[in-house]
Amino acid sequence: MSPHAARKGRVRRSAAVGVPLAVIAALVATGTATGQQASGGHKKAHVTGVATLGDIPLGTFSNGLLPGTVSDDRGVDLGGIGSDLYPAGRKGEFWTVTDRGPNGQIKVDGKKRRTFPVPGFDPAIVKIRVSGDKVKVVSALPITTSSGKPVTGLPNQKGRDEAPYSYDAKTPVSYDPNGLDTEGIVRAADGSFWLVDEYGPSLIHVSARGKVLKRYVPQGLGLQGADYPVVEALPGILLHRKTNRGFEGLAQLPGGDLVMAVQSPLSLPDADAGDASRTTRLLRFSPKKQAVTAEYAYRFDPVDVVDPGEDDTSELKISSVVAVGRERLLVQERTDKAARLQSVTLDRRANILGGKWDKDTTQPSLEQLDDPSASGVPVLDKRLVVDLGTVDGVPGKIEGVARVDSRTLALINDNDFGMTDGPEAFDKDGRLVDSGVETSVTYVRLPRKY
Repeated sequence: MSPHAARKGRVRRSAAVGVPLAVIAALVATGTATGQQASGGHKKAHVTGVATLGDIPLGTFSNGLLPGTVSDDRGVDLGGIGSDLYPAGRKGEFWTVTDRGPNGQIKVDGKKRRTFPVPGFDPAIVKIRVSGDKVKVVSALPITTSSGKPVTGLPNQKGRDEAPYSYDAKTPVSYDPNGLDTEGIVRAADGSFWLVDEYGPSLIHVSARGKVLKRYVPQGLGLQGADYPVVEALPGILLHRKTNRGFEGLAQLPGGDLVMAVQSPLSLPDADAGDASRTTRLLRFSPKKQAVTAEYAYRFDPVDVVDPGEDDTSELKISSVVAVGRERLLVQERTDKAARLQSVTLDRRANILGGKWDKDTTQPSLEQLDDPSASGVPVLDKRLVVDLGTVDGVPGKIEGVARVDSRTLALINDNDFGMTDGPEAFDKDGRLVDSGVETSVTYVRLPRKY
């Protein structure tokens, strides 16, 4: 019996869930703490606790929100809520958001195909509570269109987004112009939510009940057929985002402005240039003006500094940005194995919005510059706050970071719904062979204020 089969053979652990998840209210999440306060004093950053989300069948979760959404979850549990983390007000409570759902890649005739084993899955905003060594789901909101239908997590546009396939990569799945690959989340003062998405890339305003109010996309995207308002309000240069590397980080400044991070350098003028580049972009958006008001060049550290032993620059990503002051952010640079948090101040003198670097005819492009500062580009200054790769007990693929207090951070990992790439992700009966990676919230205490 495989480890997965043994794990699935047990009585399912569960999560206490409030309205609107009454159908799974009897479920109770369990988990085991794997990290404790480091010994030897407090001179270094250390883990003070870890809490784990137990098993919640994905079909039970999704159908509890929107009945009939998932016909077959293929043995997949709720996961992927580690796309971001935002304080919910009460101690130990956070808002999280799922990504587009279970997905993987399988090679067919030498080419990778993107698989969607549960195509009916609808991204959701999930409120969690950390209690001891357990993460409990308190409530959840399905993200819906103007008419109340699920947005789904499926790609939007043929020829621009990856073609979607069934779990075994044999059968094409339909595109969906409503589909969202949600990543970052913040909550506004009026109770509504702001999310970012990788497909457009886009910024999405969502009501307190989960309905998409408006989706802001790059100029020239030409998205047709969506069942919600779509506004081309973002710079057209973002059309050159790498596949599966759109917006990932989102922060809300004290004054209400939003800061969005492009996960990786744009593919300008081509994919090879984007893969070799260490310069990505942050954008500032004013909800009052419904417009981008500033754009900044952000420079990654060399990949072997972020992740010693890694030599592929294209592995560098930003997954989280957190507001820690009026104009100051924590920016997370990472690979799938390591992460570092940098303190960055948004300097209005560094605004490159609307200049030559927003034109895809500029040669060399911003992404091609070996030393942007030497070419007159005002790159944001940064200061290392913590190298999470050196902190014992921090898991891999940290995507969400939240501020607990001036010295404490909460981290959440993306467990990819327990999926791995390749044909071995599912057994002969089409059931998930779980990776064993669980969703966890990890608290890290820093030696000094950040």
